[in-house]
Amino acid sequence: MTAQNHATLVRRGLALAWFIVVWDVIEGVVAVTAGLAADSIALVGFGIDSAIEVFAASVVIWQLRAGAHARQQPALRAIAVTFYALAVYVAFESIRDLVSQDKAGESLIGIVLNVVALIVMTPIALAQRRTGRALNNPVLVAQSAETWMSNALSITVLAGLGLNATLGWWWADPVVALVVAALAVQSGREAWHEAGETSTPASTTEDRP
Repeated sequence: MTAQNHATLVRRGLALAWFIVVWDVIEGVVAVTAGLAADSIALVGFGIDSAIEVFAASVVIWQLRAGAHARQQPALRAIAVTFYALAVYVAFESIRDLVSQDKAGESLIGIVLNVVALIVMTPIALAQRRTGRALNNPVLVAQSAETWMSNALSITVLAGLGLNATLGWWWADPVVALVVAALAVQSGREAWHEAGETSTPASTTEDRP
C-alpha cells in the first residue's frame, strides 16, 4: 500500500467515525425521548447504545489520529467496556420489567427511527469494515461490529415494538431487550479478546494522517 493510499484510508476512517458521532447524537436524543414517553426499555436501550456508539467512534478518532496502528489495545478495551455497560443496564431494566409486568406504550416514532437507522447505518457499517480491513486496523473493524450490532438492535427493537403495537404482547419489549444485552456481552467479549491479541507498535510520522 502506498503512503497516499494509506493516508486516504485513514481520512476515510476518520470521516466515517465523525459521521457516526453526529448521527448517533441525534438518534440517541430521539430514541431516549421516545422510549421514555412510551416506557419502552428496548427503545431507551437503543438510545443508550447510540451514546455508546458516540463514545466508541470517539475512541476510533482518538486512535486514528495517533496513527493507523497506534493505541490499539487501549482503544479496543475501551470499546469492549462500553458493550458491557450497555448489557448490564439493559439486562437489569428488562428483568425488572418482566418481574413487575411493566407495560410499554406504543411508539410510532421509535418504529420510524429504527427503520431509518437501518437504512442509513447499514452502508456505513460496510464501509467501516472494508476500511478497517484495508488498513489492518482491528479498532476500526471492532467499531464496524458495534455498528452492525446497532443494526441488529434496530431489528430486535422493531420486533418488540411491532409485537406490542399489533398484538399487545407487553412482554415482547423486555424479552427483546434481553436479546440486546446478550448481543452486547458477546461483542464486548470479542473486542476484549482482540485487544489481548493485538500489539500496539509505536506510531511513526508516516503512520499519521
